[in-house]
Formats: sequence, structure tokens, C-alpha cells
Amino acid sequence: MTSPVTSPVNGIKSGAGRLYGVGLGPGDPDLMTLRAVRAIGEADVVAYHSARHGRSIARSIAAAHLRPDHIEEALVYPVTTETTDHPGGYRGALEEFYEKAAARLAAHLDAGLTVAVLAEGDPMFYGSYMHMHKRLADRYTTEVIPGVTSVSAAAARLGTPLVEGEEILTILPGTLPEEELTARLAATDTAVVMKLGRTFPAVRGAFEASGRLAEARYVERATMAGERTGDLADIDPASVPYFSVAVLPSRVDTPRPSGKAGGEVVVVGTGPAGPLWLTPEPRRALAAPDDVVGYTTYLDRVPVRPGQARHGSDNKVESERAEFALDLARRGHRVAVVSGGDPGVFAMATAVLEAASQDEYADIPVRVLPGVTAANAAAARAGAPLGHDYATISLSDRLKPWEVIAERLRAAASADLVLALYNPGSQSRTWQVGKARDLLLEHRSPDTPVVLARDVGGPTERVRTVRLADVDPAEVDMRTLLIVGSSQTRWIERGGSGTGRSIVWTPRRYPEA
Repeated sequence: MTSPVTSPVNGIKSGAGRLYGVGLGPGDPDLMTLRAVRAIGEADVVAYHSARHGRSIARSIAAAHLRPDHIEEALVYPVTTETTDHPGGYRGALEEFYEKAAARLAAHLDAGLTVAVLAEGDPMFYGSYMHMHKRLADRYTTEVIPGVTSVSAAAARLGTPLVEGEEILTILPGTLPEEELTARLAATDTAVVMKLGRTFPAVRGAFEASGRLAEARYVERATMAGERTGDLADIDPASVPYFSVAVLPSRVDTPRPSGKAGGEVVVVGTGPAGPLWLTPEPRRALAAPDDVVGYTTYLDRVPVRPGQARHGSDNKVESERAEFALDLARRGHRVAVVSGGDPGVFAMATAVLEAASQDEYADIPVRVLPGVTAANAAAARAGAPLGHDYATISLSDRLKPWEVIAERLRAAASADLVLALYNPGSQSRTWQVGKARDLLLEHRSPDTPVVLARDVGGPTERVRTVRLADVDPAEVDMRTLLIVGSSQTRWIERGGSGTGRSIVWTPRRYPEA
């Protein structure tokens, strides 16, 4: 990109020189672009970074294009990974170095010279050049010349697609905490982890913890002398240099295991709605199986993946769905059973585990992965109504008598518990909400706040708060969840009259008797 930059003070360029950020590619000099070679040829000054040993990989890549009359500026880092006695610590030492290096280059630019700063890979991709760019590009005419990244080089050397179709690529620095790496690897389709070396043991641990070690590949010094590739699981941590990457390649067309070995069922909570509510572990679990089974509404939330079979069904056949999933697993399939919200809260985990308790499925592994449940989603939208003790009750009398529901409502109400009421109504169940309201009014003030949360996280979301006495059953359907406050629950308007929003919360401290 070419960007003639003007001074914010007087509208003219403050320096007559020209700055190039030159991407050199991953290491092989033949992978330099023609534009990079021309920029080096046009330069009066060639700058490059190196550690204190003085050997610069960037300079070695471009060596054939350097001239005797080039002014060379070796920008030598004061520290790399070691400790420092700088008063500002490691970061302070580097900041001071960048300021001094930029000042050295600015002196050449002010003299009207053209300066080329060499950068391995691409200058704007984890590159040292960007620190010069941020300090100089607003004062001098600047051009950044892109280069082939180590990510592209690694994929090419592995000879396997990195991403295909709708897949998502995530690029991660190996310096992240292991738990963070684990979560991100679990949540993505494909990935490249940079900056290995001393970080390799934690990176390998993250691949293993996310269940993706078997897929992971390793590339060292791609396109350079001493290049090495292999399976990440086979690499000796003591042999890993900084210039290496870990790669999760595309899973499209990847052969899946067959036969009876490896069959399992994972019950996955998809949250109350959409991908924003899906946590990393369930996201990963939905990418791995051979088959995805579920109520069609929840199945539609799961991205379609090549090679994955999808089995949708009605929402009233939980037992049949569970046995179908277990039968697939018995034939060696990896199966994900999807469930809205959290699978253990009025959802599919119970149905699957109940079916799995039969002798014929005794050897089938079953795992349950949690999801954001509707009560927590609704409570967050309203404020914090579940901030103290609460009870969760389903108003559906399809699987238990209404008399049991009524007795539990009375017990929870008399105990002054906040109530989260699931499954309040449907086309065939229209009277339960009114009955529950009247029963609760025997124990609660008519002014008790009730949160009506419909389609939380979805396109028709509506969350509002009304008095218990004003709950209208006609406004409640199967996609609505009710949160009924206790005697201590507070309800206020914040933000001014007419412009604010209702906030509902239940204090954590309960008053003394």
C-alpha cells in the first residue's frame, strides 16, 4: 500500500525521505516478491532486526540484493527472552529500543534518504517492522510491501489445505496461557499456533486437552535450510526452535474412523440461541462427530459440515432419539446429541443417560457438555434476579401430574425462593400460567416483579418485567421463561424517566429474622 502521509500540523510532509516495510517471505529467497526486490534496490539504507548475536535472518534472506553502497542499520534487540535490569522491565527495555531505533531511521529519512526495513514473512503479521511503522508512518511517505507468511509456507510444505469452504482459521501465539489456547483450539475448525520454542510443552498440552493432538502437524523453518515436518505428537520438546509452527489443517475430506472402536455419545448444550451463546467445548464437540442428532429446531443451530450426517426429529420423541444415538455409537460412530440451553436442565442429557443405563448400551461412553441455560440467559438480560437462592420448576404436566407441580410451587413460594419457571405454556397447554400465578399470589405480594423473557438471544427477543398480579397468560408461550422474584427482589428503572430500562436483582444478603 502506498500512503503519502501529511503532517497533522502544517499539512505538508515533515520528512523528505521514503520508508519501505519490505516483506521477504518465510525464508527461501526465491519467495521474495518482485516488488520487494525493487524496493531494496531503490533504498539508500537497509535496516534489519537481530538478537544480540548479530545474525539477522531477514538480512540473510535479502543478502543477494544488498549492494556495497547500501548503508546498513542493524537494529539489535537488547533482550529477547532473558531478564533485564531495565527500570521498566522487559517491556520498558523494548519500548526504549524501538524509540531509539525509530530515531536512527528518522535521521536518514530527514536527510532525504530512502529506508527499507526488512521483515521476515509479512511486515504486518507478528513482525518487528510494525513497531517502526507506528512511530514513523505518520511523518514520512510510506509503502508496506506484503510478503508470504510462515502460515502459508507451512500449509504448502505440509501439502494439505489449511482451510476450505466454510471453515474458520484461527491464528494463535504460543505465548498465550495454556488454558486459553485449549479453549480456542477447541472452538475453531483449523488453526496455526506461532512462536513455539520454549512455549512448546504448553502448546502441546493445549492440543491434547482440547482433544486435537491427533490432528495436529508440525512445521519447522518452513522453506529454510533445516526444514522439518511431522506429527506434533511425535516432536521432542527439547528440539523445537522459535521458527516453528503447529498446524491444525482442514478437516474437509479427512477420513473418519470406522468400525466399532471409538463409538461414543456426547450430549451438547447449544445455549439458548445462536453461536454467540455457544461455549468453546461444545463448539468443538459439534465439529468432531460423524453424526449429529437432535430436535430439528436445535439441529438448525449447528453448522453443516462435510461428511457429517444430520438426524432431525420432533421434540416429543426424546427417548427414541436417545436410543437412536446410542445405536449409532454401538456401530462405532461418534455421535453428538444437541440440546437447547443446558442439556442437564429439562433437556436431553437425562433421556440419553436413562437409555444408556440399559444393559445393551453399557459399554457406550456418554459425556455431557454444559451449555448456557435459559434461566441464566434470561436473568442476565434482566439484571440479577437469581442473585440469591432460587428454585427451577417446569410447568409442563406432560411428564408429571399438575398436582406435583402445584405442590412444588407452594413449597418454593412459602420458602420465599425466587422461581425460574420453564415450559410455561404451549399451543396445547394454555392454562398452567394462570394457575401458577394465582397459586403464587397466595404467598407473594401482587407487586412482586416477574421477568417475562422470550427468545433470549434470538431474533425476536423480548424481555420485560411486570407485576405478579399483571402476568397475562396470553403473552406466554413455550419460548418464554418466567422468573418470579422473592420478597427481597428489587425492581427499578435506571437511566431516567422514559429513557432507561428495568433492572431486577435479588440481594445476596437476606434480612435477619
